[in-house]
Amino acid sequence: MGKLDRYIGSSVFFAILAILGVIVGLALLFAFIDELGDIDATYGLLDATTYVLLTTPRRIYDMLPMAALIGCLIGLGGLASSSELTIMRAAGVSLRRIVWAVMKPMLALLVVSFLIGEYLVPISENQAQAGRSMAQRSGEAQSGKRGVWHRQDAEFVHINAVQPNGVLFGVTRYRFDDQRHLLSSSFARRAAYQGEYWRLEEVTTTHFREQHTEVINVASERWDVELNPQLLGTVVMDPEALSVSGLWRYIHYLSDQGLNNSRYWLAFWTKVLQPLVTAALVLLAISFVFGPLRSVTLGQRVFTGVLVGFVFRIAQDLLGPSSLVFGFSPLFAVLIPASICAVIGLWLLRRAG
Repeated sequence: MGKLDRYIGSSVFFAILAILGVIVGLALLFAFIDELGDIDATYGLLDATTYVLLTTPRRIYDMLPMAALIGCLIGLGGLASSSELTIMRAAGVSLRRIVWAVMKPMLALLVVSFLIGEYLVPISENQAQAGRSMAQRSGEAQSGKRGVWHRQDAEFVHINAVQPNGVLFGVTRYRFDDQRHLLSSSFARRAAYQGEYWRLEEVTTTHFREQHTEVINVASERWDVELNPQLLGTVVMDPEALSVSGLWRYIHYLSDQGLNNSRYWLAFWTKVLQPLVTAALVLLAISFVFGPLRSVTLGQRVFTGVLVGFVFRIAQDLLGPSSLVFGFSPLFAVLIPASICAVIGLWLLRRAG
Protein backbone atom coordinates (compact mmCIF):
# COMPACT_ATOMS: atom_id res chain seq x y z
CA MET A 1 0.00 0.00 0.00
CA GLY A 2 2.90 2.36 0.70
CA LYS A 3 4.18 2.06 -2.87
CA LEU A 4 0.68 2.58 -4.23
CA ASP A 5 0.21 5.72 -2.13
CA ARG A 6 3.53 7.09 -3.32
CA TYR A 7 2.67 6.33 -6.93
CA ILE A 8 -0.67 8.14 -6.73
CA GLY A 9 0.81 11.00 -4.74
CA SER A 10 3.78 11.50 -7.06
CA SER A 11 1.52 11.52 -10.14
CA VAL A 12 -0.58 14.30 -8.66
CA PHE A 13 2.38 16.15 -7.11
CA PHE A 14 4.39 16.51 -10.31
CA ALA A 15 1.28 17.43 -12.29
CA ILE A 16 0.58 20.26 -9.81
CA LEU A 17 4.18 21.49 -10.03
CA ALA A 18 4.02 21.50 -13.83
CA ILE A 19 0.75 23.44 -13.89
CA LEU A 20 2.05 25.85 -11.25
CA GLY A 21 5.11 26.53 -13.39
CA VAL A 22 2.96 27.25 -16.44
CA ILE A 23 0.52 29.52 -14.60
CA VAL A 24 3.22 31.48 -12.79
CA GLY A 25 5.23 31.81 -15.99
CA LEU A 26 2.23 33.29 -17.80
CA ALA A 27 1.52 35.63 -14.87
CA LEU A 28 5.12 36.87 -14.91
CA LEU A 29 4.98 37.41 -18.67
CA PHE A 30 1.81 39.48 -18.44
CA ALA A 31 3.22 41.44 -15.48
CA PHE A 32 6.39 42.21 -17.43
CA ILE A 33 4.36 43.41 -20.43
CA ASP A 34 2.38 45.65 -18.07
CA GLU A 35 5.59 47.09 -16.59
CA LEU A 36 6.88 48.03 -20.05
CA GLY A 37 4.37 50.87 -20.07
CA ASP A 38 6.15 52.49 -17.09
CA ILE A 39 9.64 52.41 -18.59
CA ASP A 40 11.19 55.85 -18.95
CA ALA A 41 14.57 57.55 -18.62
CA THR A 42 15.02 56.48 -14.97
CA TYR A 43 12.99 53.25 -14.80
CA GLY A 44 14.69 50.99 -17.31
CA LEU A 45 14.22 47.49 -18.68
CA LEU A 46 16.51 45.97 -16.04
CA ASP A 47 14.52 47.67 -13.26
CA ALA A 48 11.26 46.32 -14.66
CA THR A 49 12.71 42.81 -14.97
CA THR A 50 14.03 42.89 -11.41
CA TYR A 51 10.69 44.08 -10.08
CA VAL A 52 8.76 41.32 -11.86
CA LEU A 53 11.17 38.60 -10.72
CA LEU A 54 10.94 39.77 -7.10
CA THR A 55 7.16 39.32 -7.25
CA THR A 56 7.54 35.63 -8.17
CA PRO A 57 7.07 34.28 -4.59
CA ARG A 58 3.77 36.15 -4.23
CA ARG A 59 2.51 34.80 -7.55
CA ILE A 60 3.46 31.25 -6.57
CA TYR A 61 1.55 31.66 -3.31
CA ASP A 62 -1.51 33.14 -5.03
CA MET A 63 -1.65 30.59 -7.86
CA LEU A 64 -1.27 27.42 -5.77
CA PRO A 65 -5.03 26.77 -5.25
CA MET A 66 -5.79 26.92 -8.97
CA ALA A 67 -2.67 24.87 -9.79
CA ALA A 68 -3.76 22.26 -7.24
CA LEU A 69 -7.19 22.02 -8.84
CA ILE A 70 -5.96 21.66 -12.42
CA GLY A 71 -2.94 19.54 -11.48
CA CYS A 72 -5.09 17.10 -9.54
CA LEU A 73 -7.48 16.79 -12.49
CA ILE A 74 -4.56 16.05 -14.84
CA GLY A 75 -2.55 13.77 -12.53
CA LEU A 76 -5.41 11.70 -11.19
CA GLY A 77 -7.25 11.94 -14.51
CA GLY A 78 -4.28 10.38 -16.26
CA LEU A 79 -4.53 7.37 -13.96
CA ALA A 80 -8.24 7.15 -14.73
CA SER A 81 -7.68 7.34 -18.50
CA SER A 82 -5.23 4.44 -18.37
CA SER A 83 -7.72 2.43 -16.24
CA GLU A 84 -5.27 2.31 -13.34
CA LEU A 85 -7.83 3.75 -10.93
CA THR A 86 -10.34 1.14 -12.07
CA ILE A 87 -7.80 -1.63 -11.41
CA MET A 88 -7.04 -0.17 -7.96
CA ARG A 89 -10.73 -0.12 -7.06
CA ALA A 90 -11.16 -3.67 -8.36
CA ALA A 91 -8.20 -4.76 -6.21
CA GLY A 92 -9.98 -3.49 -3.10
CA VAL A 93 -8.40 -0.07 -2.69
CA SER A 94 -11.01 2.15 -1.09
CA LEU A 95 -11.96 5.57 -2.39
CA ARG A 96 -11.02 7.04 0.97
CA ARG A 97 -7.52 5.59 0.63
CA ILE A 98 -7.07 7.16 -2.82
CA VAL A 99 -8.27 10.53 -1.54
CA TRP A 100 -5.78 10.38 1.34
CA ALA A 101 -2.97 9.39 -1.06
CA VAL A 102 -3.73 12.54 -3.07
CA MET A 103 -3.96 14.74 0.02
CA LYS A 104 -0.59 13.71 1.47
CA PRO A 105 1.57 15.52 -1.11
CA MET A 106 -0.85 18.45 -0.87
CA LEU A 107 -0.03 18.77 2.82
CA ALA A 108 3.66 19.17 1.94
CA LEU A 109 2.81 21.79 -0.68
CA LEU A 110 0.61 23.68 1.77
CA VAL A 111 3.39 23.76 4.38
CA VAL A 112 5.84 25.12 1.79
CA SER A 113 3.21 27.61 0.61
CA PHE A 114 2.65 28.83 4.18
CA LEU A 115 6.38 29.34 4.71
CA ILE A 116 6.63 31.26 1.42
CA GLY A 117 3.66 33.47 2.29
CA GLU A 118 4.79 34.10 5.85
CA TYR A 119 8.52 34.71 5.39
CA LEU A 120 9.55 35.08 1.74
CA VAL A 121 6.70 37.08 0.18
CA PRO A 122 6.83 40.07 2.59
CA ILE A 123 10.59 40.46 2.08
CA SER A 124 10.57 40.09 -1.70
CA GLU A 125 7.53 42.38 -2.12
CA ASN A 126 9.10 45.04 0.09
CA GLN A 127 12.30 44.95 -1.94
CA ALA A 128 10.34 45.01 -5.20
CA GLN A 129 8.29 48.05 -4.18
CA ALA A 130 11.29 49.90 -2.76
CA GLY A 131 13.46 49.17 -5.80
CA ARG A 132 10.82 50.35 -8.26
CA SER A 133 10.08 53.49 -6.25
CA MET A 134 13.77 54.38 -6.00
CA ALA A 135 14.31 53.78 -9.71
CA GLN A 136 11.51 56.25 -10.38
CA ARG A 137 13.29 58.90 -8.26
CA SER A 138 10.79 58.83 -5.47
CA GLY A 139 12.86 61.14 -3.30
CA GLU A 140 12.44 64.11 -5.62
CA ALA A 141 8.84 65.12 -4.87
CA GLN A 142 5.51 63.70 -3.78
CA SER A 143 4.53 61.00 -6.23
CA GLY A 144 0.85 60.71 -7.07
CA LYS A 145 1.37 57.38 -8.84
CA ARG A 146 3.51 55.53 -6.30
CA GLY A 147 3.94 55.56 -2.57
CA VAL A 148 1.61 55.19 0.38
CA TRP A 149 -0.65 57.39 2.48
CA HIS A 150 -0.91 57.09 6.25
CA ARG A 151 -2.72 59.01 8.97
CA GLN A 152 -1.33 59.62 12.45
CA ASP A 153 -3.80 61.58 14.60
CA ALA A 154 -4.22 64.97 12.83
CA GLU A 155 -1.24 64.45 10.51
CA PHE A 156 -1.54 62.94 7.04
CA VAL A 157 1.68 61.47 5.66
CA HIS A 158 2.65 60.42 2.15
CA ILE A 159 5.83 58.36 1.66
CA ASN A 160 7.19 57.72 -1.81
CA ALA A 161 9.50 54.80 -0.97
CA VAL A 162 10.28 52.64 2.06
CA GLN A 163 13.53 50.70 2.19
CA PRO A 164 13.72 47.58 4.39
CA ASN A 165 16.70 49.01 6.33
CA GLY A 166 14.62 51.79 7.92
CA VAL A 167 15.17 54.56 5.37
CA LEU A 168 12.35 56.59 3.81
CA PHE A 169 12.42 58.72 0.68
CA GLY A 170 10.07 61.54 -0.22
CA VAL A 171 8.19 62.15 3.07
CA THR A 172 5.35 64.69 2.74
CA ARG A 173 3.34 65.67 5.84
CA TYR A 174 0.15 67.68 6.19
CA ARG A 175 -1.05 68.91 9.60
CA PHE A 176 -4.67 69.96 10.24
CA ASP A 177 -6.50 71.46 13.20
CA ASP A 178 -9.77 70.21 14.69
CA GLN A 179 -11.76 72.13 12.05
CA ARG A 180 -9.72 70.47 9.29
CA HIS A 181 -7.90 73.66 8.40
CA LEU A 182 -4.45 73.10 6.96
CA LEU A 183 -1.83 74.35 9.42
CA SER A 184 1.38 73.30 7.70
CA SER A 185 2.88 71.11 5.03
CA SER A 186 6.42 69.83 4.83
CA PHE A 187 8.56 67.75 2.53
CA ALA A 188 11.69 65.82 3.54
CA ARG A 189 13.88 64.27 0.91
CA ARG A 190 15.02 61.47 3.22
CA ALA A 191 14.29 60.06 6.69
CA ALA A 192 16.31 57.58 8.76
CA TYR A 193 15.12 55.69 11.82
CA GLN A 194 17.11 56.42 14.98
CA GLY A 195 15.62 53.82 17.32
CA GLU A 196 12.91 55.92 18.98
CA TYR A 197 12.29 58.62 16.37
CA TRP A 198 12.91 59.52 12.72
CA ARG A 199 15.57 61.99 11.57
CA LEU A 200 14.25 63.97 8.59
CA GLU A 201 16.81 65.41 6.17
CA GLU A 202 16.56 68.39 3.80
CA VAL A 203 13.21 69.52 5.16
CA THR A 204 11.09 72.30 3.65
CA THR A 205 8.12 73.34 5.79
CA THR A 206 5.36 75.77 4.83
CA HIS A 207 3.28 77.25 7.69
CA PHE A 208 -0.11 78.67 6.75
CA ARG A 209 -0.83 81.80 8.82
CA GLU A 210 -4.04 83.83 8.76
CA GLN A 211 -2.73 86.42 6.29
CA HIS A 212 0.43 84.89 4.86
CA THR A 213 2.59 81.78 4.56
CA GLU A 214 6.01 81.16 6.04
CA VAL A 215 8.56 78.81 4.49
CA ILE A 216 11.34 77.31 6.62
CA ASN A 217 14.23 75.19 5.31
CA VAL A 218 16.30 73.08 7.72
CA ALA A 219 19.01 70.51 7.15
CA SER A 220 17.50 68.01 9.59
CA GLU A 221 14.55 67.70 11.93
CA ARG A 222 13.32 65.24 14.53
CA TRP A 223 10.00 63.47 13.75
CA ASP A 224 8.25 61.70 16.62
CA VAL A 225 5.73 59.20 15.33
CA GLU A 226 4.57 55.72 16.37
CA LEU A 227 5.55 54.24 13.00
CA ASN A 228 8.65 52.04 13.02
CA PRO A 229 10.40 50.39 10.04
CA GLN A 230 8.63 47.08 10.65
CA LEU A 231 5.21 48.72 10.68
CA LEU A 232 6.03 50.90 7.68
CA GLY A 233 7.07 47.80 5.78
CA THR A 234 3.50 46.64 6.39
CA VAL A 235 1.89 49.97 5.43
CA VAL A 236 3.68 50.29 2.09
CA MET A 237 2.50 46.91 0.74
CA ASP A 238 -0.86 45.65 -0.39
CA PRO A 239 -2.66 43.56 2.27
CA GLU A 240 -2.47 40.49 0.01
CA ALA A 241 1.35 40.62 0.11
CA LEU A 242 1.63 40.71 3.91
CA SER A 243 2.28 37.82 6.25
CA VAL A 244 -0.37 36.55 8.63
CA SER A 245 1.54 37.92 11.62
CA GLY A 246 2.06 41.28 9.87
CA LEU A 247 -1.64 41.52 9.08
CA TRP A 248 -2.54 40.71 12.69
CA ARG A 249 -0.27 43.44 14.06
CA TYR A 250 -1.44 46.06 11.57
CA ILE A 251 -5.13 45.22 12.08
CA HIS A 252 -4.80 46.02 15.78
CA TYR A 253 -2.69 49.11 15.06
CA LEU A 254 -5.45 50.46 12.80
CA SER A 255 -8.03 49.62 15.45
CA ASP A 256 -6.06 51.58 18.05
CA GLN A 257 -5.91 54.55 15.66
CA GLY A 258 -9.66 54.37 15.03
CA LEU A 259 -9.16 53.55 11.34
CA ASN A 260 -11.02 51.08 9.12
CA ASN A 261 -9.29 47.68 9.04
CA SER A 262 -11.91 45.64 7.13
CA ARG A 263 -9.69 45.20 4.06
CA TYR A 264 -6.92 43.78 6.22
CA TRP A 265 -9.33 41.41 7.97
CA LEU A 266 -10.33 40.10 4.53
CA ALA A 267 -6.69 39.52 3.59
CA PHE A 268 -6.06 37.89 6.99
CA TRP A 269 -8.86 35.35 6.67
CA THR A 270 -7.94 34.67 3.03
CA LYS A 271 -4.42 33.70 4.08
CA VAL A 272 -5.39 31.79 7.22
CA LEU A 273 -8.01 29.73 5.38
CA GLN A 274 -6.03 29.17 2.17
CA PRO A 275 -5.06 25.59 3.18
CA LEU A 276 -8.75 24.74 3.67
CA VAL A 277 -9.66 26.44 0.40
CA THR A 278 -6.98 24.48 -1.46
CA ALA A 279 -8.08 21.22 0.16
CA ALA A 280 -11.69 21.91 -0.88
CA LEU A 281 -10.63 22.50 -4.50
CA VAL A 282 -8.55 19.30 -4.51
CA LEU A 283 -11.50 17.38 -3.08
CA LEU A 284 -13.69 18.79 -5.85
CA ALA A 285 -11.12 17.76 -8.48
CA ILE A 286 -10.97 14.20 -7.09
CA SER A 287 -14.76 13.94 -7.18
CA PHE A 288 -14.79 15.09 -10.81
CA VAL A 289 -12.29 12.39 -11.77
CA PHE A 290 -14.40 9.67 -10.16
CA GLY A 291 -17.62 11.23 -11.41
CA PRO A 292 -18.38 13.26 -14.55
CA LEU A 293 -14.77 13.43 -15.83
CA ARG A 294 -13.83 9.76 -15.50
CA SER A 295 -13.54 8.99 -19.22
CA VAL A 296 -12.99 12.35 -20.93
CA THR A 297 -9.90 13.63 -22.74
CA LEU A 298 -7.03 15.55 -21.17
CA GLY A 299 -8.11 18.74 -22.89
CA GLN A 300 -11.60 18.50 -21.40
CA ARG A 301 -10.15 18.03 -17.93
CA VAL A 302 -7.89 21.08 -18.34
CA PHE A 303 -10.80 23.15 -19.65
CA THR A 304 -13.01 22.07 -16.74
CA GLY A 305 -10.28 22.85 -14.22
CA VAL A 306 -9.66 26.31 -15.67
CA LEU A 307 -13.40 27.01 -15.81
CA VAL A 308 -14.03 25.92 -12.22
CA GLY A 309 -10.95 27.80 -11.04
CA PHE A 310 -12.05 31.02 -12.68
CA VAL A 311 -15.61 30.69 -11.36
CA PHE A 312 -14.21 30.10 -7.88
CA ARG A 313 -11.87 33.11 -8.17
CA ILE A 314 -14.66 35.35 -9.46
CA ALA A 315 -16.86 34.28 -6.54
CA GLN A 316 -14.06 35.19 -4.12
CA ASP A 317 -13.42 38.52 -5.85
CA LEU A 318 -17.14 39.38 -5.66
CA LEU A 319 -17.81 38.25 -2.10
CA GLY A 320 -14.65 39.82 -0.67
CA PRO A 321 -15.38 43.45 -1.68
CA SER A 322 -19.08 42.85 -0.98
CA SER A 323 -18.24 42.10 2.64
CA LEU A 324 -16.47 45.48 2.86
CA VAL A 325 -19.39 47.32 1.26
CA PHE A 326 -22.33 45.60 2.98
CA GLY A 327 -20.65 45.01 6.33
CA PHE A 328 -20.85 41.23 6.74
CA SER A 329 -17.86 39.33 8.08
CA PRO A 330 -14.95 38.76 5.65
CA LEU A 331 -14.68 35.30 7.19
CA PHE A 332 -17.93 34.30 5.48
CA ALA A 333 -16.73 35.79 2.19
CA VAL A 334 -13.81 33.35 2.25
CA LEU A 335 -15.67 30.34 3.63
CA ILE A 336 -18.75 30.37 1.38
CA PRO A 337 -17.02 29.48 -1.97
CA ALA A 338 -14.80 26.89 -0.27
CA SER A 339 -17.76 25.33 1.54
CA ILE A 340 -19.72 25.03 -1.70
CA CYS A 341 -16.78 23.26 -3.39
CA ALA A 342 -16.35 20.91 -0.42
CA VAL A 343 -20.06 20.03 -0.30
CA ILE A 344 -20.20 19.33 -4.05
CA GLY A 345 -17.02 17.25 -3.84
CA LEU A 346 -18.26 15.16 -0.92
CA TRP A 347 -21.61 14.61 -2.63
CA LEU A 348 -20.00 13.43 -5.87
CA LEU A 349 -17.57 11.17 -3.99
CA ARG A 350 -20.43 9.64 -2.03
CA ARG A 351 -22.22 8.86 -5.27
CA ALA A 352 -19.05 7.38 -6.76
CA GLY A 353 -18.36 5.31 -3.65
